Amino acid sequence: QVQLQESGPGLVKPSQTLSLICTVPVVSITTNYRYWYWIRHPPGKGLEWIGYISYIGSTYYYPSLKSRTSISRDTSKNQITLHLSSVTPEDTANYYCASSPRATTTAQRTFYDYWGTGTQVTVSS
Repeated sequence: QVQLQESGPGLVKPSQTLSLICTVPVVSITTNYRYWYWIRHPPGKGLEWIGYISYIGSTYYYPSLKSRTSISRDTSKNQITLHLSSVTPEDTANYYCASSPRATTTAQRTFYDYWGTGTQVTVSS
């Protein structure tokens, strides 16, 4: 079992940029056909799919978040990074990184074979 680990600030002020890191053990993030995702779970709502970066570095984002989202990678550290700009309280959520051997836009956990422990982010002044 590969346990992904998210890290980042627990509190972000409105209008600032949220930056989170996912550290991936054991498996290389350049492994063929593997995709690396960010998903969030706002309080009282269902899981929300944010986007992914592929094994070749291509990215795809949820349309309504696309203008504020950037997912990148550091292959030397085997890490995936999420940047979400101009945050509002509606971005408050538990943020997860996950991975699947296929491209998907679903947030259903059953589609992912690797899933992180999650990190809580609160947007508040």
